[in-house]
Amino acid sequence: MKASRWRVPLGYVAGVAVLLLARPTPLSMALGGTLAIVGEALRLWAAGHIRKTQDLATGGPYAHTRNPLYLGSCLMAVGLAVAAASPWVAGVAVLYFAALYPPVIREESAFLAERFGDTWSRWAREVPAFLPRLTPGGPRSSAFSWDQVRANREWRTAAGVPVVLALVYLRGFLH
Repeated sequence: MKASRWRVPLGYVAGVAVLLLARPTPLSMALGGTLAIVGEALRLWAAGHIRKTQDLATGGPYAHTRNPLYLGSCLMAVGLAVAAASPWVAGVAVLYFAALYPPVIREESAFLAERFGDTWSRWAREVPAFLPRLTPGGPRSSAFSWDQVRANREWRTAAGVPVVLALVYLRGFLH
């Protein structure tokens, strides 16, 4: 079975583990919350550029990394692990991302290469798969749109970040 099918369901399992294992402090919440918000900001920026399976997004964050949504998710997870102040949570986050994201990125790269051919190949030569380049590279043909953010339903993740951080905070308060 494809890793992409497991990513969301296992994300919920990891989320429950985070809440059970969290031992946050005010400092860990401030640092981790900030990092999680930066990750979601990156996701919002990326969601405003991508028209899934219709066009190849190459502008905005896609000129720095081919997978800004996943990079944003990774930053959010690191932020959550920092907020939770638990080595166990950090371990869950590392396992989750290490097991699921490399195969998902490979699956999507193969799909995009087949769908967009030479355009994808030129872009992939200039833009790294995950860790971003500092200056934009490749063709930059997509433009940001709040309508696209809404169409991609990124509001769900944006709304979820403060809820999850509040639950982690409450876990610390109750512990």
